[in-house]
Amino acid sequence: MALGRCLIWLAALAVAWPATAAPQLNVGALYDYLDAGSSTLLKRIRNGGDSTAFVKVSVIELVYDAQGKPREIDLDKLPLPERGLVVSPARLIVPAHGTQAMRLLYRGERERERYFRLRFIPVLPEQGDGFALSAAEAKAYGDTLKAGVQLLAGYGTLLFVRPERTHFETPIQMREGRLHIRNLGNATVVLDHLRHCAPTGLECATATKLHLLPGRERELPAQPGRTYKLQLQEGDKTQDLAFDR
Repeated sequence: MALGRCLIWLAALAVAWPATAAPQLNVGALYDYLDAGSSTLLKRIRNGGDSTAFVKVSVIELVYDAQGKPREIDLDKLPLPERGLVVSPARLIVPAHGTQAMRLLYRGERERERYFRLRFIPVLPEQGDGFALSAAEAKAYGDTLKAGVQLLAGYGTLLFVRPERTHFETPIQMREGRLHIRNLGNATVVLDHLRHCAPTGLECATATKLHLLPGRERELPAQPGRTYKLQLQEGDKTQDLAFDR
């Protein structure tokens, strides 16, 4: 699925960094959901490393065509009034073993569901790059990182902005030896802990998690004699379901 291929942006940034004192980011949930009636979301970024993290946050909107192929719109290149999603602050200074909060403000239209990818990019600060450091302060920070090489990774999360009038309809049935799942609603549903198990329920395959966008369907091959289990999440409603092959 196109969403899965572009969902998580990990280790896209690899630069020479010292191994002795490097930031270690934790961006929290990889999937966030903005429900109908809500326009703001608070997200906390943690740094488990031994040095301060300087993080740039960028926003990409994903627009899917009829074939499910995404087109990316870089919101950072648009004038502020034209951005449907605004991140504040867009430059984070997260102390070692500390936390920094950021707020997502959505102010676009909500006739349909919309999707945004947030990229959290640790950087070596420079004067005039938005972190309000002087040249001396930026140099002093860099000078504290001198030994070895550290792989510094950027992380991505996905924000689902649900439409104002959200409705869910997700028929699931076993048909002709396949588990058939359709999303007839107008918002993404989550198929969590999807797995098949032996009749005893003690032996199960590795569980997977799928996001099914509005208007999409999935067919999964089923093995005879196995029970297929999943947790269907439609907004704040959760159902545990099982289907026998």
